[in-house]
Amino acid sequence: MMLDLKCPFLAALTEDTHVLPDYHGNRSPIADPKSKGMVCGFTLDTSEKQLALLYLATVQGIAYGTRHIVERCNAHGHNIDTILACGGLAKNPPIHSRTCRYHWLPIILPRENESVLLGASILGAVAAKKFSSLNEAMRAMNAAGQVIHPSKDPKVKKFHDAKYRIFWELYEQQLSHRSIMAQALA
Repeated sequence: MMLDLKCPFLAALTEDTHVLPDYHGNRSPIADPKSKGMVCGFTLDTSEKQLALLYLATVQGIAYGTRHIVERCNAHGHNIDTILACGGLAKNPPIHSRTCRYHWLPIILPRENESVLLGASILGAVAAKKFSSLNEAMRAMNAAGQVIHPSKDPKVKKFHDAKYRIFWELYEQQLSHRSIMAQALA
């Protein structure tokens, strides 16, 4: 697809497709239960190619949501400089390495395939007094797997910064639309 569409890098395939993935509201950090998912750039194309592009744009939208969470945490005194993935997003390393690459931070994919289960085991080991602290249990029972570093290509960074801006504009449009409709119904 990249060759057919003459894209300079994989993520650029979604230059015309943007997703705000708040399909069940926004839990963090906005905490807006009324937020809805939005897609900009639909066509009448129902091919698998178009579905793949929508999937890619959705994964990018999820990454921009993670970026927003990290930015808010860091703005409030935290110092997050690496992301440790778990759950569903950790199950497909190529998504991270070839799409959005969490372009501003390295991401560590756990060695353990079932990292959520491992987390529960770590908690259980501490509760059973096998370790004196979570940190001790985590050091003993956990290990990093693949580390995916951010792209160093300035074009990739510029692209993702632009998509992140659009991500925010979709949410702002939604708030504006909500206000317009509330006024119309008042």
